[in-house]
Amino acid sequence: MPNRFDFIAIEGVIGAGKTTLAGLLAERHGARLVLEQFEENPFLPKFYENRKRYAFQTQLAFLASRFKQQERVTSRDLFSDFIISDYIFEKDRIFARLNLDEDEMGLYDNIYSIMTGISARPDLVIYLQSTVDRLMENIRNRGRDYEKHITSDYLQELSDSYNQFFYHYNKAPLMIINSTEIDFVNNPAHLSYIEEQIFDQPIRSNTHIHIIPDS
Repeated sequence: MPNRFDFIAIEGVIGAGKTTLAGLLAERHGARLVLEQFEENPFLPKFYENRKRYAFQTQLAFLASRFKQQERVTSRDLFSDFIISDYIFEKDRIFARLNLDEDEMGLYDNIYSIMTGISARPDLVIYLQSTVDRLMENIRNRGRDYEKHITSDYLQELSDSYNQFFYHYNKAPLMIINSTEIDFVNNPAHLSYIEEQIFDQPIRSNTHIHIIPDS
């Protein structure tokens, strides 16, 4: 399939399958894969046990990590490659607004505003939208120990925040995939359908496209 992009970013709530889809597309289309380095955040397991106490430390650690990756993505030698990432830099603020108190958010925004100016802008953002039940099922199936404290209430809060964010998103063309009933891992037809929509169909700026395969 022909490629018309330099940079595609895939987003979604925890457990939506963004890393899996990013990996599949990168492998099939010879793209450089840029993954969020969540396992390197030492505060993440503590955050899931006690959100209020560890939210600020967790958020700043993620912000610093994502900023370093953005510097590498936007550097000239990498920008000439086709890149697929499993996050956008702006996602950081979705979590911050959900988890930080007013004073913490003020300090966070001062730092974020400096960093966001150099973040890479994707040619296409793919938002994997799913139900909380499906997200919880995916999280249980992958069995990460530190995610065992994630609750359906938190996922609902996060899903609402993501939906609100992408409802107003206009920084790049946006494709919304309803991933609740899609199995792009085990069903080749579903993956091919997604690829067709990405690489073969016209995508206009600020157009929301809902993809629900028939089979």
